[in-house]
Amino acid sequence: MTASAHEAVLRAVGRRGVAEYAFQRDGARTVVSRASCSSPWHYLPPTHQDETGCAYIWLVNPSGGLVGGDEVTVAASLGPASHVVLTSPSATRVYRSAGAPAVQQIRLSVGAGARLEWLPDVTIPFAGSRFQQTLCVTLGKGSAAVVWDALASGRIARQERWAFASVENEIQIMTRSGARVVERFRVAHETVPRSMQAWDYAASLFIMADEPGEPVWERLASELREALASRRGEVLGGVSEPAAGGVLVKLVARAAPMLGEMQDVLTSAVRRHLWGLPPVVFRRY
Repeated sequence: MTASAHEAVLRAVGRRGVAEYAFQRDGARTVVSRASCSSPWHYLPPTHQDETGCAYIWLVNPSGGLVGGDEVTVAASLGPASHVVLTSPSATRVYRSAGAPAVQQIRLSVGAGARLEWLPDVTIPFAGSRFQQTLCVTLGKGSAAVVWDALASGRIARQERWAFASVENEIQIMTRSGARVVERFRVAHETVPRSMQAWDYAASLFIMADEPGEPVWERLASELREALASRRGEVLGGVSEPAAGGVLVKLVARAAPMLGEMQDVLTSAVRRHLWGLPPVVFRRY
């Protein structure tokens, strides 16, 4: 290895981390069959926090956040009939950058009959930060995915509302037939509309499954609309049913506690309608 190549490898330590997981069903539980990670990711074994057999995985980045030039990846493969919740112990913080953005890539493959719940905490872009994220999910036969993605306007206590340099985000969920739902956006400080400045949080919830028919989606969409309407004034949102199938929720919230409450209410309704399961159990601390 040349001296320059060696220096490049050293510079990448802690900045180009990859966390990879493979899951399989083992009796009544989902277990990790293979896992690896490199800094800044830190591996924690899965927990089983309820009686459903679902494996909870905590994506831990002990470095405190992402800085310009970081490139981090999460890749997970869910075997047949497995059930996994992927979450984070706290918010993802993105620090100021005068140059390169912080980049996060997520690739999730959901096998036949498997259930994926991607439920991380909110992303907080600091003033002057640059962030790019791509999240790709592929669904197998009879599988389902629940994907939550939330963004804060910044460090609100420091009056940094919508002061980041840029946030670019792409979420793509593809069924086995090739039908897909794609969401892309780019937000910069100078492009935030005045009407949005009254809201400090924005979130999307995608629910897609390979088998449920129209009655399931209609009942679920109706309950989600009622949940949003019951908190009018603190939350503003809408529910749609994309051509690829499933249900999509878009919302904005005025405060973090209300954002968290809505995540709990919406995902609990999804679990009940799709699988007849109780709400997720988060024990972060």
